[in-house]
Amino acid sequence: MADDAPRDPAQRLAWLEARNARLAEANAALEEEKAHYRWLAERTTDLISRHARDGTFLYASQAARDLLGYAPEELIGVSAYDLFHPEDLADLLNKSPRVYYHDGFYQQTYRFRARDGHYVWFETTSRTRRDPATGELIDILCVSRDVSRRIRAEANRERLARVVESTTDYVLFVDGEERIFSSNEAARRLLARPLQEGGEARLALAYTPDSLAELREIVLPAVARYGSWSGELEMRGPRGPVPVLSVVLAHRGPGAEPDHLSLLNRDIGLRKANEDQERRHQEQIAHANRLATTGELASNIAHELNQPLGAIANYASGALMQLQADPDRPAGDLLLPLTRINEQIQRLAERLRHIRTFVRKGQTRPRPVALLEVVDAACRLCEWQYQQAGVALEHELQDALPRVMADPVALEQVLVNLLLNALEASRGCPGADRVTIHARRTGRREVTFTVSDRGPGVAEADAEWIFAPFHSGRPDGLGMGLAISHSLMEAMGGRLVLKPAAAGSGGATFAGTLLAEPGPLAATRTP
Repeated sequence: MADDAPRDPAQRLAWLEARNARLAEANAALEEEKAHYRWLAERTTDLISRHARDGTFLYASQAARDLLGYAPEELIGVSAYDLFHPEDLADLLNKSPRVYYHDGFYQQTYRFRARDGHYVWFETTSRTRRDPATGELIDILCVSRDVSRRIRAEANRERLARVVESTTDYVLFVDGEERIFSSNEAARRLLARPLQEGGEARLALAYTPDSLAELREIVLPAVARYGSWSGELEMRGPRGPVPVLSVVLAHRGPGAEPDHLSLLNRDIGLRKANEDQERRHQEQIAHANRLATTGELASNIAHELNQPLGAIANYASGALMQLQADPDRPAGDLLLPLTRINEQIQRLAERLRHIRTFVRKGQTRPRPVALLEVVDAACRLCEWQYQQAGVALEHELQDALPRVMADPVALEQVLVNLLLNALEASRGCPGADRVTIHARRTGRREVTFTVSDRGPGVAEADAEWIFAPFHSGRPDGLGMGLAISHSLMEAMGGRLVLKPAAAGSGGATFAGTLLAEPGPLAATRTP
């Protein structure tokens, strides 16, 4: 009996009853708390388990059903080690025994076999419990969490990191103060000197001044608003600027710094060089085509030169005859023939300049031009052939047409090629007595011209390949005229197509569309 118990029997009885009531209340509270902890253990999504020294399950919570497919009672008596993935069990058993026998607390991430045979990635926190008197191991308490999704995400990130590190693209990671805080091997090779300084490397050391200005003024605001941007920039390289196709991405999502960016840069120097070579090759082909066309137009050139030379000879001969008849006549009497001679010389010089411009090799430079003037020039070049073939050449253009964005020489070459093709299609074809050029506004900023003949037309089998290089409907044709015309129209921002033939009608119609010059005339559409 406790020393503080009353000696009086009645008081002692009351004291004992009070003490028993307190003990009962304490036991009830303890049982309630134990029930609460059991409830928590059974309701938690983590697997709570208790194991003997050999790993045998002594207890498993209800989470075993959801995580592993086992009822808790099915695991009792089963060694957890038998369900470990063999590789992970070897790692566990190779740990120093001090970890789980002496320290008493350890964590491990491993694969654990579920009932259906697949493995679940577990992260388990374990604590050993020992007899305080003997130090004998009583049991091991474990809390295991399914971390399969996290492991897969980490594996994906690791794979992506390996891809980023091994790619030949130049990958940079930049913070809001334009510091390059990380980069892949390709970028480090390209920018070896700046990136050796680690966090001190700046975006200005990676890009040329013009590209850096574009990044600051256009790219970064666009990325802040839309999350990404792509386009062409130039990076600094050991042998000069390196043209790159850049993709800039904002880092977004949980844990991402809001002002961090990824810059992926693909070297397009080789592509640019190939494009330049292809452009030069195209210019050479177009030049050769113009030379060939000039050869075909030799009779027209001779006619163009012969007419003003004949007029000059006539006027000069008339003036000489007047002087021979009256050597003392006033010089003013020769004003008319000399004026006519000067006019013909100017006309001859203009025609020679035009022919030289047509033949001369040069780049395509679209600018606002009057379509009617180019059509007139092309018709004059082809007029003599049409006269000899007895085919009429007509053009009907609206006076109110806006100017078009085109290179006048390139557009003239397209028209000459179409006119000569139409003439060849008309030769020897009954009823093919005329070729017509029309033009009209077809959109708010579009003008379309057509060249139509009344020849046999284009066979359906040939229509698909009509613009292919070296494809010709004539046995003696090179098959380059339409191919070059198609490329020239695209270079000027337009297009050239073969219009489908109307039912019951013959001939072929080619339609070329060009952008109209911006302005009031291009603001409305003409039907």
